[in-house]
Amino acid sequence: MAPPPSSSYIITVFLLLSLLSHIAFTSSNPNTITLPLSPLLIKPHSSDSDPFHSLKFAASASLTRAHHLKHRNNNSPSVATTPAYPKSYGGYSIDLNLGTPPQTSPFVLDTGSSLVWFPCTSRYLCSHCNFPNIDTTKIPTFIPKNSSTAKLLGCRNPKCGYIFGSDVQFRCPQCKPESQNCSLTCPAYIIQYGLGSTAGFLLLDNLNFPGKTVPQFLVGCSILSIRQPSGIAGFGRGQESLPSQMNLKRFSYCLVSHRFDDTPQSSDLVLQISSTGDTKTNGLSYTPFRSNPSTNNPAFKEYYYLTLRKVIVGGKDVKIPYTFLEPGSDGNGGTIVDSGSTFTFMERPVYNLVAQEFVKQLEKNYSRAEDAETQSGLSPCFNISGVKTVTFPELTFKFKGGAKMTQPLQNYFSLVGDAEVVCLTVVSDGGAGPPKTTGPAIILGNYQQQNFYIEYDLENERFGFGPRSCRRKA
Repeated sequence: MAPPPSSSYIITVFLLLSLLSHIAFTSSNPNTITLPLSPLLIKPHSSDSDPFHSLKFAASASLTRAHHLKHRNNNSPSVATTPAYPKSYGGYSIDLNLGTPPQTSPFVLDTGSSLVWFPCTSRYLCSHCNFPNIDTTKIPTFIPKNSSTAKLLGCRNPKCGYIFGSDVQFRCPQCKPESQNCSLTCPAYIIQYGLGSTAGFLLLDNLNFPGKTVPQFLVGCSILSIRQPSGIAGFGRGQESLPSQMNLKRFSYCLVSHRFDDTPQSSDLVLQISSTGDTKTNGLSYTPFRSNPSTNNPAFKEYYYLTLRKVIVGGKDVKIPYTFLEPGSDGNGGTIVDSGSTFTFMERPVYNLVAQEFVKQLEKNYSRAEDAETQSGLSPCFNISGVKTVTFPELTFKFKGGAKMTQPLQNYFSLVGDAEVVCLTVVSDGGAGPPKTTGPAIILGNYQQQNFYIEYDLENERFGFGPRSCRRKA
């Protein structure tokens, strides 16, 4: 569905068309691929002497991301392995090679969106991207004229419909129905994310892996962005996502722990190309994916929904109302898993029940650190100063089919300062007014996926996970 014709949209398209005149385009197996996966190296503006800044930035970013995922509309658009790197702002990135000859670009791994896009052309502009370790004049950009296989996507090309719908006349109003030689390109896209936005044109080019090339891969050539200095690799369920375009049977990752310190460690993102049938990976528990029943918001169809049955704190079941655990006919409620969110989000009524259970079990041994709650944006926080042995209740997510994800302590309580305060790394919104669920009620973030082997079995429609150290062996 095309973006609404707002004044900002018209200005953006005008700038894109102006920039387009300076771009030159040309017309025109292995079973697994493994890629390095690393934490993102983008730091918030903060003083290194303040231990709360990184947590507060991550908490704020998690809430902004949750608001975006919950309120999205549809007005925008064999095996291979690559390293994945954790980033200090709370995400993970991979490097992909596109074009002929290949040009390498970093991408944020995002299972909550579908389009793959990168900063593009020598005229790429990024507003509000002045992070402390980001030089906006040196953001790596893809140069289409340097690729002999890059070409603009035509308006009549079916892949244009991935973003703008199957109605050719709607997306190409200037193409005459009887004409088969319409030379118009696919419309410009504008995509809103939790922390920013991006706009550009759609290209077709080769996606290159060792021993395998994916021709005519649809990718966004972004020319203007806000707070998005790195590209996004959409791994959601839309037709334009990397898994869909590659027809992946499975993909999996193991997220090395990120402690917001920009360590150069990485783990692997594994892309499974060939079918493995109903084979399960040793050591993993599985729960089926489920679909969102709503037809009102197609954007929710991109998410990986899971059926969460229970949240267990210290062996006690938290009594969460059913309406939050299952998506209703209006599309609201339910649980999704999202690599692009940092801390797990819970709708306020759910969060209150979980947080209250932690407080109930911990307040007799530890005092509340209310100042830390104000400074970090997280709650509850507890003072553990002078305590030799710290004991906390286990946090377990129990899914349909009996699969239990029991969190290691460092995944749900974070130390602040000199190990004197710990805070629960689950977030919620302000909760003003009567509770009203919009979109997914629970978003399982990457902080709670650390040091688990995570598998998206697309062929068998199931989600697998198992505890594992994600550090690469020397």
